[in-house]
Amino acid sequence: MNELLEKLALCVEKGKIDKSTQYPPELAGEDGADELTVQALDQGISPDDILNKACIVGMHAIGEKFKRNEVFVPQLLIAAKAMQSVMNHLKPYFASGEINTKGTFVIGTVSGDLHDIGKNLVSMVVEGAGWNVIDLGIDVSVEKYLESIENNQGCVVGLSALLTTTMANMEDTVSKIKAKYLGTKVIIGGAPVTGDFAREIGADMYSADPQGAVEFLNSITD
Repeated sequence: MNELLEKLALCVEKGKIDKSTQYPPELAGEDGADELTVQALDQGISPDDILNKACIVGMHAIGEKFKRNEVFVPQLLIAAKAMQSVMNHLKPYFASGEINTKGTFVIGTVSGDLHDIGKNLVSMVVEGAGWNVIDLGIDVSVEKYLESIENNQGCVVGLSALLTTTMANMEDTVSKIKAKYLGTKVIIGGAPVTGDFAREIGADMYSADPQGAVEFLNSITD
């Protein structure tokens, strides 16, 4: 049982989506995350163990390597796709309450900004870390954030911006979130964003990479 979970964690880390996936070369022709998840469920391994002992382990491993610049965006994207193949099988168990999520993370790219690669990476890595993720998309208005917070009390909010011109919208969004929902934690990120800027606008956390966001989220739930 543990060996199967270890194989599944490796497939997630390496981005081995299914048997037909030729990447990585050393796993070519072998079952991937998709098939191994089905096998695990068929063998009676709990969805919770699949999430915590395989999916989260694999995403943590690739996330740490990304943070150390040992792998790059393409490898992280492929790992996230393998993770999604696992989550496709586990989502019904989330809905039924059989898997307990760590919390809800609402994320979007702020108003006026149409970039989503960074946001999508964070969204996928956070979901792989065991969080329920609500992705609001791009060009997200303050009102849409506030509505989502109202509908998901206790959530953590992530704001992304790639343009210096939309950083003002990020500041406005943080200000209005804090004014209406003071206790809501807000993480910000994006190419022009810095830790100093996060402190200036009252955000709770700046993260330069998805793993940093996961570490912050885990720190407030421990």
